[in-house]
Amino acid sequence: MGHLLSKEASSLSRDRRCRRGRKVPPRSRSCFLRGPCMLCFIVHSASPPAPEQPLPAGHPPLPPPYAALAAAERRAARRLLRLPPAAWEPRGRCQRLLLSGLLPSPVRGLLGPAGPPGEVASEMVCKRKGAGLPACPPCKQPRCATAAAAAAEPEAAACQCPGEAQLRALPGADGCATGGRGAPARGAAGDSGGAGVQPASPPPPPAPEEGEREKERGAEAGCEEPLERPGDCSREPLPPAAPDINQLPPSILLKIFSNLSLNERCLSASLVCKYWRDLCLDFQFWKQLDLSSRQQVTDELLEKIASRSQNITEINISDCRNVSDTGVCILAIKCPGLLRYTAYRCKQLSDTSIIAVASQCPLLQKVHVGNQDRLTDEGLKQLGSKCRELKDIHFGQCYKISDEGMIIIAKGCLKLQRIYMQENKLVTDESVKAFAEHCPELQYVGFMGCSVTSKGVIHLTNLRNLSSLDLRHITELDNETVMEIVKRCKNLNSLNLCLNCIINDRCVEVIAKEGRNLKELYLVSCKITDYALIAIGRYSMTIETVDVGWCKEITDHGATQIAQSSKSLRYLGLMRCDQVNEATVEQLVQQYPHITFSTVLQDCKRTLERAYQMGWTPSMSTAS
Repeated sequence: MGHLLSKEASSLSRDRRCRRGRKVPPRSRSCFLRGPCMLCFIVHSASPPAPEQPLPAGHPPLPPPYAALAAAERRAARRLLRLPPAAWEPRGRCQRLLLSGLLPSPVRGLLGPAGPPGEVASEMVCKRKGAGLPACPPCKQPRCATAAAAAAEPEAAACQCPGEAQLRALPGADGCATGGRGAPARGAAGDSGGAGVQPASPPPPPAPEEGEREKERGAEAGCEEPLERPGDCSREPLPPAAPDINQLPPSILLKIFSNLSLNERCLSASLVCKYWRDLCLDFQFWKQLDLSSRQQVTDELLEKIASRSQNITEINISDCRNVSDTGVCILAIKCPGLLRYTAYRCKQLSDTSIIAVASQCPLLQKVHVGNQDRLTDEGLKQLGSKCRELKDIHFGQCYKISDEGMIIIAKGCLKLQRIYMQENKLVTDESVKAFAEHCPELQYVGFMGCSVTSKGVIHLTNLRNLSSLDLRHITELDNETVMEIVKRCKNLNSLNLCLNCIINDRCVEVIAKEGRNLKELYLVSCKITDYALIAIGRYSMTIETVDVGWCKEITDHGATQIAQSSKSLRYLGLMRCDQVNEATVEQLVQQYPHITFSTVLQDCKRTLERAYQMGWTPSMSTAS
């Protein structure tokens, strides 16, 4: 019935607006109420409506206010007038429509006077499409910058259409005007009888919770306007884009990749993307190659690497058993700028490889080829005659090397700074003398286990730049030679006298007094007592490392005295000093935390502590 009223009564609204000179397009299924229809009022009223009775033949005439209605409108009015009074009690949105002036004058007369503007109506729901929309499109109004300005000037937000009286706004429209800065809805200016509706004062501002509900109703009704600024709504910002490491400059990425090992670059980083693969192939990563202990390295692979990167300056092929002299020769030919060559324990290599390296790489500075049984003096002669820039050599455990080859190197390589020999039984005092006379820049000298005596070692006193001396296991070394070296070599900071049973307490006392720059002193298996430790703690102000392991005469007294008196001591090796009680060591560890005490038990504790820090647990070990 409400829809019937809406369709038939729409002609009144259309005729009224046409009289004002506006062309109104035809609308389908639009209620002139533009809100809940009349059927909604009846359905949602407190008491159910009375059943409709057929009109009697002699029905009473309508009251005077309805006499001027058309025939169809009179029939509808008669049906409404037969409802009980409780059905017309204004409730919910019916009261809002009554307050807003959108009901026609005859219906408003039947419903009675409107309630106070501030009275809150009960919620009603209309499922008609377009319910809650304003009667006409809102007029454009200046947007208020703040809510305070809108409250100060309420009239500025009202619709000011020319020729129409200002009417009450629907509560939903008020919510839209508040939240969306829109204009309030407008209804009909009057009825067919010319009765106008007086504008009412705006209702007081709702409570915060009520305001939120009104805003939600306004949004549901379609009252939306685009916001002028993004900050007008609480829209969550988009999450920032994830940082991309490839946005870094290539120089920074190359610096990062330089901290990776060869395995990490070749087997991990280069497989990420093509860009990283190109970076991993940068020439700077192929200048220094550590191919040690890789059995897949063959002559063919070595040739490919040398062909791709001909600027290799350092290569290590230690323990590469599948590399032969042919591969080393190809490497030397294609990389003439090679500076450092290392090949420990490559027993398959002979003089051919070292001769090729010496002939093709004249700028060679470092050659470490220890434990090569096939290397002889022929290879050393080529090094001494063609590699004038040689500074560091290591020929330990090359048992076929003799004084002949060593003397040629000493005379040809005058820039030598480091030389290390180990268990070379064919090397004697003549080689030591040659190096002491022709290589004044020597800083590190080691002749461990060689056939060297005090007569050859005494020549080392001519080396003013000598800083590290390794004289382990020299069978014919006396205390006077050692004391003379310490007195004359003022820059000496590391002295290794292990496995020399001739070294005694008096020699250690002289070393502590004369070694002004000495920092490391190794006396493992020497014939010393607690007096040596007491002398070090009393006379030396520079020694930081002392190792007296396997010295059977060392007791708790000596360990305690050196720990108490030495101001520079940072490490004390007491491995297998059987007369040193472990309880005493535990007490020293607590009293002198700046000193590291090395015993079997203390080393085991430190090893376990490091393992725990790295994430090891006993359960993991048991499971493995």
